[in-house]
Amino acid sequence: MVGTLSASEEAQLQQTIEMFEVITQSQPQDYQSLEILKEAYQKLGRDLDVINTSKRIAQAYVMMGQLSSAILEYESVLQRCPDDAEVAAALSEIVTKANTLNAQASTTEALDATKQFTKPAKSKTSDAKAPSADMDDGNQAMSKIFVESKLIARGDFDLCWVKQDLSTPPEKIIEPFIKVLMDKGILPIEKSLKTISDRHRSGFLPLEHYDVDVELARSFPAPILKRWCVLPFDRMSKSVLVATANPFNKRAAQDIEEAAKQRVIWYLAPPQDLLKALRKVIR
Repeated sequence: MVGTLSASEEAQLQQTIEMFEVITQSQPQDYQSLEILKEAYQKLGRDLDVINTSKRIAQAYVMMGQLSSAILEYESVLQRCPDDAEVAAALSEIVTKANTLNAQASTTEALDATKQFTKPAKSKTSDAKAPSADMDDGNQAMSKIFVESKLIARGDFDLCWVKQDLSTPPEKIIEPFIKVLMDKGILPIEKSLKTISDRHRSGFLPLEHYDVDVELARSFPAPILKRWCVLPFDRMSKSVLVATANPFNKRAAQDIEEAAKQRVIWYLAPPQDLLKALRKVIR
C-alpha cells in the first residue's frame, strides 16, 4: 500500500497520525478520532498498529456504553488474529454484559407496554411543539453551561452572543462567542474551551499545528464558513473533518453537512486558531 502513495501523501498521513495520537491519548473515548487514526495506519500498511488501534476503538465503545459496536470491532480483530486470547476474553465478557442488558431492557419494555393501557390518553392540544432546528445555533446549550452553571452572568452572555441575520450573507468572519468573552475580559479562553470540552463529546484539536487542506476548505461556500466560523480542515476516506468553537451549533452542522454530502466529524478548536486559518482560506 505504501508504494502507491506519493511522498507528500505519506508525509500528510504521518502528520495525521502524530496529531491524532496526541488527541486520542488525552481523550481515549474519542472513537471517531481513533477511526481516523486506524485508517491512516491502514493506508501506510502498518498492520500491527491497525490491530492495536482497533482494540482501542473497541475499548472506547465500551467506555461510551456502545456494546454492539464494541462487539463488532473486537470480532474484526479476531478475524485477523484468531489466537488473540485477550481479545477473545474481552469479547466474551462484553457479549455476556450485552445479553444481560438486553434481557433487562425487554422486561422494562414489557412493563411499560402494560402501563400504557392504564394511562389516560394525552390531549393533543397539550403537546408542546418541538423547537425548530432551523436556527438552533447553540444559544440554549451554551447559555445552560455558561450562565446556569454561574460561570458568567446573563447580561454578559447576552452582550457577547452574536445574533445572526440569515437573510444577508456576512461581510466578515463572525468571531465565536468564547472569543468575544475573552476579548471583553469576562472569561479566559482556556476556561471556556475546557467547559465546552467537558460537556461535548467532540475531540479537541490544536489547529495551529495541523496542515490544513486549504483546497478542501475553499470548496465550501465562504458565507457558511464566515457566518459560523467553522473550518473543514481535512478529509479522511468518506468523512470531512471540521473545526469549530461551538460544537452545539446545529444550524452550522446542517449547513456544512448539506455542502459536504459526506459524513462530518466535528472537532473543538481554539477560536484564535480558527480565525487565523479562515483568513488564509477565504480570499
